[in-house]
Amino acid sequence: MEQIRLGRTELRVNPIGLGANAVGGHNLYPNLNDEIGKDVLRTALKQGINFLDTAFVYGHGRSEELIGEVIREQGGRENVVIATKAFDNNPSLLKEAVENSLKRLQTDYIDLFYIHYPDVETPKDEAVGALKELKDEGKIRAIGVSNFSIEQLREANKDGYVDVVQDEYNLFKRDREKDILPYAKENGLSFVPYFPLASGLLGGKYTKETTFSDVRASLPMFQGETFITNLEKVERLREIADTKQVEVAHIVLAWYLTRDAIDAIIPGAKRPEQVENNLQTLFVRLSKEEIDRIDQIFQA
Repeated sequence: MEQIRLGRTELRVNPIGLGANAVGGHNLYPNLNDEIGKDVLRTALKQGINFLDTAFVYGHGRSEELIGEVIREQGGRENVVIATKAFDNNPSLLKEAVENSLKRLQTDYIDLFYIHYPDVETPKDEAVGALKELKDEGKIRAIGVSNFSIEQLREANKDGYVDVVQDEYNLFKRDREKDILPYAKENGLSFVPYFPLASGLLGGKYTKETTFSDVRASLPMFQGETFITNLEKVERLREIADTKQVEVAHIVLAWYLTRDAIDAIIPGAKRPEQVENNLQTLFVRLSKEEIDRIDQIFQA
């Protein structure tokens, strides 16, 4: 399975990674089973997915612990690229967070460490500077920031230490095309989108009769006429999917990989079969006309 380089780092990954918020993320999803979560990880590794994205907030460290257990069980730590995150921005607390993640992951280095959210007190270049010190010590291999505005990103990257940017981006939420994505391309950074399927709306599985009893019920994109209009846009993708005999989700994920600065994507999975399904994206080839058509559908 061909691997690509994340931006200007030395990290090489499968373009389809695994977002592990449903692995041990008991505070995010009810009724998760840790053994199923470990099977999700085992399936990912067995199928050649080597890019695992987690965070402390996913189960308050439980996701990291499960990843550490499975990698120790499976072996081959050097073949896995682990990304994790912490909310701390204060340099001393950030360094402590990295040390704690190392223990939970049962490893002596983390491939990619993100500042998960910016705070209002800490200068962003000072926070990144603390990660640069850890990078120089060999405890992390690459530096990331997540949920930063363009102004915060510029401040964080003042010394050129930032390697990867992660933010919400999908066909329904494209505001990062105005600032973050162009900045990433210009500065050689890799952009990793989260919520690529817009809480399932871009998966092609919902109808106008679908109702929601979770957080989606309060999201504007799932409300009234907006929801109906969004479903109509997704149905237009089905025409492309049907010609290629794949699912709508595969078309959407493949489209992201045609975007400047997006080297890899990290769709999540609650079950092993979802991991295998996500990998079907790698067999989708979109023509220039199809790429433009998808772009136009979601510009309206």
